[in-house]
Amino acid sequence: MSLSDQELKHLARLARIHVEENELNALKDQLGRVFKLIDALQAVDTKGIEPLSHSLSLSQPLREDKVTEIDSRESYQAIAPQVEKGLYIVPKVIE
Repeated sequence: MSLSDQELKHLARLARIHVEENELNALKDQLGRVFKLIDALQAVDTKGIEPLSHSLSLSQPLREDKVTEIDSRESYQAIAPQVEKGLYIVPKVIE
């Protein structure tokens, strides 16, 4: 697929990028290579191939779900300016 200078300028405007006149040919060549790569990828037959979430079949190691820290809530709330029913009371900041 080849783009005209006018189409390329239109794409640049849509992408909110400034492209100088002397950069148009280089940009056209780069986009042409991208389009060729897309065409090559679309030509590959992928029927019967399951989609992957990752290229390697990895699994997360499981660990025992156990408490490793002590509950310090009471000591933290003891020094708070205002606490009510276990919740921190803060001043209203949005009207």
